[in-house]
Amino acid sequence: MNTTLDKISHKAQRAAASVIIDKVLAMVDKDREKGFLELVDWAEQFWGNGFSKEDYDKVRTAIKDPDNRWIKFINRVLDETDPHVAKMAALNLGFEAFFRGTKMIRKNREIYHCNIPWLILFDPTSACNMHCQGCWSGTYGHKANLSFDDMDKIITEGKELGVYLYMMTGGEPLVRKADILRLAEKHNDVELSIYTNSTLIDEDFCKEVVRLGNITFQLSIEGTPETNDARRGDGHYAAVMKAMDLLKKYGIIFGTSICYTCANIEAVTSDEFLRMISEKGARFGFYFHYMPVGNNAVLDLMPTMEQREYMIKRIREIRSPQCDIGFFPMDFQNDGEYVGGCIAGGRNYFHINSAGDAEPCVFIHFSNTNIHENSILEILQSPLFMAYHNGQPFNNNHLRPCPMLENPEFLQKMVHETGAHQTNMESPETVEHLCSKCKNYAEEWKGHADKIWAEETHKTPQYTNYKK
Repeated sequence: MNTTLDKISHKAQRAAASVIIDKVLAMVDKDREKGFLELVDWAEQFWGNGFSKEDYDKVRTAIKDPDNRWIKFINRVLDETDPHVAKMAALNLGFEAFFRGTKMIRKNREIYHCNIPWLILFDPTSACNMHCQGCWSGTYGHKANLSFDDMDKIITEGKELGVYLYMMTGGEPLVRKADILRLAEKHNDVELSIYTNSTLIDEDFCKEVVRLGNITFQLSIEGTPETNDARRGDGHYAAVMKAMDLLKKYGIIFGTSICYTCANIEAVTSDEFLRMISEKGARFGFYFHYMPVGNNAVLDLMPTMEQREYMIKRIREIRSPQCDIGFFPMDFQNDGEYVGGCIAGGRNYFHINSAGDAEPCVFIHFSNTNIHENSILEILQSPLFMAYHNGQPFNNNHLRPCPMLENPEFLQKMVHETGAHQTNMESPETVEHLCSKCKNYAEEWKGHADKIWAEETHKTPQYTNYKK
């Protein structure tokens, strides 16, 4: 897909970005402002009308404001991160994924008339050394692994389409630690981001991560020692604290992965908890609404309507200029407005499980296609993925984005019309069984979500990747 001229141009562009990034990283304190401004000028030249002139100028204004919360936040991250790790993140996540990759992805969406994602999530293994209450992954068993060649294929073919961010989950990905390091070395132009239970992070591994520079982490944690270990098992909280200390010591970028339930929602959003993980070095966090996936799902863990309303307000409060906690949270269920609703089915991401089945979402265990038999592009053009492409957004109220949790009739329809098969290797679940667990929740949440949506002001995004 890439011509020789394309490759030469890409190499020159990456080299130019590298020079500017080196200049920014070499600057400290007030002098860094000049480097940031040069970076914005370069981005505007490279990206052009991907953003409006007003957007670029807003960034420049923020950079010049010594009290801007997020510029102070970026400076803090740069100051505490190993220089090589910081440079690789800027090159791979910034230049490759955000700028160059996004341009490629948008172009390829028009060429191939299907969803092209910004990131691909895959499971190196279904094996895990833990058994957390209500975990959908826990029903998969220890039966499957992607080979190194499988993972190499995913990244190689993904890059051809413009994908330069790859996340790994499982199971516990670090069961395959050696292959992950080998993959990071071979594909040193991509960013690998690993969801992990933290228990397999040690000194030797951290040294390799710093040497390579292109691996970041999301550590699973759920509040206090009591709320965390009640679901994840005795001793897990202590293991996370140890891993955080190691990652901070070595200047490795990391955040948190938090599943919020009715039992822990206050604990995982309290000022005390957020200040603690921030002091430990966590700079960002992904919050996930508990999904009743799998036959071992615990419906009693579903957040109440009032708790979900609280979560919407709380996440925005933490991100507001008034909050002084050095942590940036994202909530995929409640931040739908900022990403245009459901991001699955390849619209912004999709999932490949450890058996190679390509699923539209990590929570949707149905598929028509497998990486052992199909290319990444063929996966994105498969029946279930095209049903996502043709149906998104599933709701114009982006506080109700999901075709399972908030619009279960859509998922049932897509699975039946495309003939998709279930992909749970350990405990098969029909789409009717899955969606029946969401029906009452969806009906109850509708009234709450519609009221909140109607009371808010919404911007029209400059770019939306829906089917025209």
